[in-house]
Amino acid sequence: MKVNPSKIKKAFKLVVIAGIVFVVGGAGGVYFDQKVLPFIRTNRYLSKIDFLKHVAENVTVIKTTEQITIKDGESVNEISSQASNATVNIVSMASQKDPATKLSKKIDKEGTGVAVTSDGIIVTHRGAIIEKDAVYKISLYDGSYYDATLIGVDSFTDLAYLKISAPNLTAISFGDSSTAQAGKKLVAIGNTFGEYQNRFATGLLSNINRIFNLSGLTLASSEKYEGVFEMDFNNQSKYLGGPIVNYNGELIGIVGKVAMNGQDYYFQIPSNEVQESMKFALDGKFDARPILGAYYVSISKEYALVNDLKLDYGALIYSPSGKQGLAIIANSPAEKAGLKINDIITAVNDKEIDINNPLSNLINQYRKGDQIELTVKRAESEIKIPVNL
Repeated sequence: MKVNPSKIKKAFKLVVIAGIVFVVGGAGGVYFDQKVLPFIRTNRYLSKIDFLKHVAENVTVIKTTEQITIKDGESVNEISSQASNATVNIVSMASQKDPATKLSKKIDKEGTGVAVTSDGIIVTHRGAIIEKDAVYKISLYDGSYYDATLIGVDSFTDLAYLKISAPNLTAISFGDSSTAQAGKKLVAIGNTFGEYQNRFATGLLSNINRIFNLSGLTLASSEKYEGVFEMDFNNQSKYLGGPIVNYNGELIGIVGKVAMNGQDYYFQIPSNEVQESMKFALDGKFDARPILGAYYVSISKEYALVNDLKLDYGALIYSPSGKQGLAIIANSPAEKAGLKINDIITAVNDKEIDINNPLSNLINQYRKGDQIELTVKRAESEIKIPVNL
């Protein structure tokens, strides 16, 4: 039986073509998995498209009984590549008089910040910079340095904002911090070296502390943000002002600190509140933050039980000394409106105060000069009190 040479050639061609398709397709799949999907996940625009976002997540993250396993080909740097490029090094420099010699000496401080707009707005924590009479230099991921000006400090969140003249900056993408849950893996990025060099730490979002107030006192202040994230990783001082990102590379929080009882306590300001704070920075209206002028305790179910309160929600105007003047600030809107120690404020403009919606956060949905109405439980009576902020 004769073998047809043309059929052999045709079969050989098919085998070769199939081999080429297999090799090229396999190489393309590897390239897509290693390069294209990480790019989709970290790109601020593509990551917003649900289909692409789910494709990237499904390929690179394996979920088994609430455990997240990252493929060997993925590193923390790849996960947070966009956030890494948005992270900046801030150097503050100032002159300070020595009290003893009366001579001036130069002081400096290094901190971490992150670009939140492509036209040069940088956010950090006020503890990461020298606030008064300082000169600022900011180093970017490409090695370039820029002079910066301090736009201002938001006293409610203690976030500080600087501006540099650098177009087309890599700006970080924001995640929705309201969906964050304890137990999630997060990545911290810091940059506090003499030259630009990011450091990374991974850890768990160990707790959402809903009643922690940034006043640094045992009592909450109506002028300070309440409700922070607590993450477990080491050397948090090296990350002050830097971003905390999820495994999509999105901003979930900014590292902050407050001094309590002589010690620094570190936490993360949720990204949703960072975005709210940014509105004041972009408008240049930090002085529009409202003032109530009251110290209080956010009532939880446990607090109500221990202190035999009939209400397990609201804000109890309080002072450990029992003195009105230490619970209500003199000449404040709270004093002018007639608020008293032991009043329980249960609502702001009929929006109920609870652990998820504390008094200070509800007050700061308004602006200085606005009039609000507080629902107050006083003794056995419920009254409505108008307040001019």
